[in-house]
Amino acid sequence: MRFRNIIATMLAICVASGCKGQTNNQKTDKMSKSIVIFFSHAGDNYSVGNVEVGNTKIVADYITDIIGADQFEIVTHKYDGMAYTPLIELAKKEAADGELPPYEGKAPDLAAYDTAFIGGPVWWGTYPQVMFTLFKDINLDGKTVIPFTTHEGSGLASCASDVKKQFPKAKVTQGFSIYGHEVRSGKSKVEKWLKSL
Repeated sequence: MRFRNIIATMLAICVASGCKGQTNNQKTDKMSKSIVIFFSHAGDNYSVGNVEVGNTKIVADYITDIIGADQFEIVTHKYDGMAYTPLIELAKKEAADGELPPYEGKAPDLAAYDTAFIGGPVWWGTYPQVMFTLFKDINLDGKTVIPFTTHEGSGLASCASDVKKQFPKAKVTQGFSIYGHEVRSGKSKVEKWLKSL
């Protein structure tokens, strides 16, 4: 079955049954076989100010809610409490140095999944470096991989091409990007994108 048909079937099942996605790696409907892997930065963010829930997490939650996917959130405490300007300067240095900051816990077992949505904010033209740390610990060979980003003008930047480089044996599809300041009222945009896959 083509991926488009799988998404359409999952959306139809969710609408008919009123299902809700779950988070934190809890299994949902066996038909799903999709996981949302993401990093999101709460705290001081460009354009939206100091937020308790990061922009990318909101989009990840929309995807989970709409199609019933599982979630794995990449968590690091390295950036906790940082103001926006020092944070982006640190992110710039990490990217220039190729640093791979550690994340909390262990990488998810992806054997049961056919599809992985991979999302994060755009920091200096790509995903935050902590995401590349996780990329080294997971195997997406043969899976459909769907990048998404939150941004304030960068779009997808090089995130989709960087995912293709990291996972050359995966089927990396066209990605989705949304402005960070739009996410809190942007669920319909995410739903429209998912229906187009």
